[in-house]
Amino acid sequence: MRRAAMGWSVMMTVCLAAGMLAQTTPNLSGTWTLVPDPNAPQAGGRGRGGGMFGGLGMTATIAQDAKTLTITRTTQAGEVKSVYNLDGSDSSNTMTFGENSVQLVSKAKWDAGKLSITTSSNFNGNTFETTMRLSLEGGTLVVESTRPDFQGGGAPVTTKMTYKKG
Repeated sequence: MRRAAMGWSVMMTVCLAAGMLAQTTPNLSGTWTLVPDPNAPQAGGRGRGGGMFGGLGMTATIAQDAKTLTITRTTQAGEVKSVYNLDGSDSSNTMTFGENSVQLVSKAKWDAGKLSITTSSNFNGNTFETTMRLSLEGGTLVVESTRPDFQGGGAPVTTKMTYKKG
């Protein structure tokens, strides 16, 4: 009887641990559309889509496998595809603005069910860092982005955007 109870205890521990591990790495795959925040101001007349410095734009397609997360967005400059390694190693992507290109180096890691992507870049001799956290909450994708205050030089600016699937 004691062995049966001990076996049951070990089995439950393994099942709980497996369940907790599965919860920490949700699958973010799908096509996501921004849910507009009626209280948010328009961003320079271009809508509330965010982009490089906040959110994923108006729509984004995410593909995820065991090793990488790929985000594809359509911007004014065309389609932008970013690939992030999910093992914490450096990921290198290039962002093009007209005739200028910026090399982006990112590290992605899972933390308590959220994927945190920290990106460093150097533009015209200025180095800056942004962080984007992606999580699933009640069937929606929540994207929280933190970036430097490029206009006032003050505290970092954080935006939070919600996306629905489809």
